[in-house]
Amino acid sequence: MILSGRSIFGGHADGRTLVSGEPISFFGGVDPETGVVIEAGHPLEGRSIAGTILVLPHAKGSTVGSYVLYRLGAGGVAPRAIVVGACDPVVAAGVILAEIPCIDGLETDRIPDGAAARVDADAGVIEIEGGD
Repeated sequence: MILSGRSIFGGHADGRTLVSGEPISFFGGVDPETGVVIEAGHPLEGRSIAGTILVLPHAKGSTVGSYVLYRLGAGGVAPRAIVVGACDPVVAAGVILAEIPCIDGLETDRIPDGAAARVDADAGVIEIEGGD
């Protein structure tokens, strides 16, 4: 399955998807030292976003979230790519600062959790292996 969207920050990444149907707050919701989701009650609580293709409907929360994305990247615990249904300025600034490939404007609910995926953020596409 190939889904097309809009490039927010270019680049390429391969990895396994980590999908949340709920938005995430990078500030206060993700530990910037480890990449583990710490937001109490969040569906991804206790899971690490490090090295994943992180898939979200959208983000939420403070503008400090951009800095958290930067810290995740600087610390080597950022996602390999972020695929978001609707990108906001906080995520856009963060992925640019951290140089994380990012696309938006696609149906994230069609992407299965744990699937092998290839992101071409230059072209604004994600390819899911085995998806239909």
